[in-house]
Amino acid sequence: MRFLFTVGNDRAIKADNILVGTASWSDPGFVERWYPKGMRAAERLPWYAEHFEIVEVNSTFYSVPDPRMVERWCRATPDHFIFDVKLHRLLSRHSTPLKMLPQNLQSQAEADSKGKIQLTSKIEELLIDSFIESVEPLRSAGKLGALLLQLSPAFSPKKNRLAELDALLDRVGEYSTAVEFRNRNWAIGDQLAKTVAYLRKHHATMVSVDAPAQAHFTIMPSELDEITDPRLAYLRLHGRDPKAYITGRTVGERFHYDYSDEEIGELAERSKKLGHQAAKVHMIFNNNALDFAPHAALRLRAALRQITTAPARQPELW
Repeated sequence: MRFLFTVGNDRAIKADNILVGTASWSDPGFVERWYPKGMRAAERLPWYAEHFEIVEVNSTFYSVPDPRMVERWCRATPDHFIFDVKLHRLLSRHSTPLKMLPQNLQSQAEADSKGKIQLTSKIEELLIDSFIESVEPLRSAGKLGALLLQLSPAFSPKKNRLAELDALLDRVGEYSTAVEFRNRNWAIGDQLAKTVAYLRKHHATMVSVDAPAQAHFTIMPSELDEITDPRLAYLRLHGRDPKAYITGRTVGERFHYDYSDEEIGELAERSKKLGHQAAKVHMIFNNNALDFAPHAALRLRAALRQITTAPARQPELW
């Protein structure tokens, strides 16, 4: 059964227009605490896809995937399953060691004395082409959602211009693209209107976040839900612990947060409001410590009546 949500006196929102999942399906905490004991690695994605209809691929941030592996992802998931794919870290303006480039591109890249790649227009173009080729099996299968550009906090209005992203966004313009800023200064004061206008011009989605309520330069405002592409709203859920977010040294430490049932209810209402403004809503839980993300995502699906109830947590099962 499919449910409809009504927003105010206006149009109804189909429940299946809101897709809920997690950032990655193979984090260590998931393996230890969420997947059935003894499950083989090859069985995890199919099992994940029994519970969710979308996942955000995180491994592609660190390396361009082999198309044969991407084909295996396609075969392991149902026809309707969607993959949002995080773009390579060099494209996201993060410091990148030479060894993280595809082997055939390493000889064409320029690196500094510490082995960090210099981002030139040539290497950017080659990497974009390599990346697009690698995810083509997803697009051919109708399973490619958005390409996620998660920018470095060092990419700031004080040192950079949005126009630096022109070549990248133009090259991936035929794809759905979502841009997550990690520097708050792009989204406050007079700069916000410029940022929104830029993304609308390039038909790119501005990623919304659920994050700690603190005005730290690396934390984007959680109240910001700007729809810059009516095809897609994209909300990444990082947790609400400011100390963990700012001082954590690992992903597990930074996003160590277990959403309460009350907070899940708030997020359900927020997703419905986003669904009133965009054709699709992707809700991605990035609180990837322990088993927090999959259980939060399942509780949100239950709050949206996409499933009857959220399964019990593993300590209650074993």
